[in-house]
Amino acid sequence: QVQVAESGGGLVQPGGSLRLSCVASGKIFSLESAGWYWQAPGKQRELVATITLSDATTYSDSAKGRFTITKDSAKNLVYLQMNSLQPEDTAVYQCYVYCRAASVFDTFWGQGTQVTVSS
Repeated sequence: QVQVAESGGGLVQPGGSLRLSCVASGKIFSLESAGWYWQAPGKQRELVATITLSDATTYSDSAKGRFTITKDSAKNLVYLQMNSLQPEDTAVYQCYVYCRAASVFDTFWGQGTQVTVSS
């Protein structure tokens, strides 16, 4: 069984920065890909950023140029550096990892961390 936990959320002023962390624990043989979603109040969940085994990344249009996703595969850690945060970035940010656990490839999800951007 694989557990995923996010941290690093909180309250930040507009223009500020936060770094979210996501750690996957358990019997993980390889971290194939990972990513972050966000869900703002009253809105659908949206994909923010993804990263592959080879460190190829993708970003949503709203995240491009402001957010950076990275990972430390040795530690099964995934980060989301968020800069120039604006009130519209307020959301619950949820991490997922797609990994090989035992003989199975599967996707595992964290519970999410709240990011609030407000003055």
